[in-house]
Amino acid sequence: MTNQTMTWSGARLTVEASGNTAIVRLFNPPNGYMDAVMEAELEQTLDLLDQWPSGRNVVITGREPGMFVRHYDVAVLHERAQAMRARNLSFSLERPVKPAGIHRCIERIGNSQMVFIAAVNGIAMGGGFELALGCDIRVVQAGEYQLGLPELNLGLLPGAGGTQALARLLGTGPALYHLLTAKVFRPQELVDLGLAAECVPDALGRALEIARGIEAVPARACAHIKRLVRNAPRWSEAEGLAAERSLFCDCMVDPQAQPLMEAVATGRRTIADPPPG
Repeated sequence: MTNQTMTWSGARLTVEASGNTAIVRLFNPPNGYMDAVMEAELEQTLDLLDQWPSGRNVVITGREPGMFVRHYDVAVLHERAQAMRARNLSFSLERPVKPAGIHRCIERIGNSQMVFIAAVNGIAMGGGFELALGCDIRVVQAGEYQLGLPELNLGLLPGAGGTQALARLLGTGPALYHLLTAKVFRPQELVDLGLAAECVPDALGRALEIARGIEAVPARACAHIKRLVRNAPRWSEAEGLAAERSLFCDCMVDPQAQPLMEAVATGRRTIADPPPG
């Protein structure tokens, strides 16, 4: 993909990329379940976006009103569980299970230099909620719908990074409480907990506003901020501070940063003023 505009449609999602921002709309009527087809198409989409030279932001949302992704199709999980039991399979930490499509997608989102914004426009539980947690920014739409990781009600646990994301974002105590009580949230509760940035009437519209603000500032600094923040829980304090110092200097020599610093240095703007769009 070499042009700045691109559209692609699959059986479970559409992609519309224009300028510096792409919108990925997920769907699977009538129930909105995630399945293997959606996983595969998400991977295909990330392959396409990796070839998009002007890409800065990716907004992921649901196509249908009131539906982001309900959760992974439990009928599919049950069928897989029966097949594993029929083979008398057992599992242990000494033999880690290989990542599947959704795991690879969430890892790639985290490692991408682009900013991923989840515009959660409706129900998002289980794998759908984990996909949103894998994004860099979450905006939720106001309404009476369910969000969260209630897999314990199936005798399961979140399997696409949910336990790790909640522990990292909330701390071990709150994460354990919410997971062990199979807590289902309402949109504003996510903001109150710090799991979402905003609760707004139009999640997609607000996500695109955020994307436009990110487009106005240098890409190098945004990518470095994402890398530093994402890796902070994994690095030692010394490693994190060393990386921050190095990437700060790399931003200082970025040609796109020069006019922004000059405008503040000469009194034409203040550091609190966003760059002109």
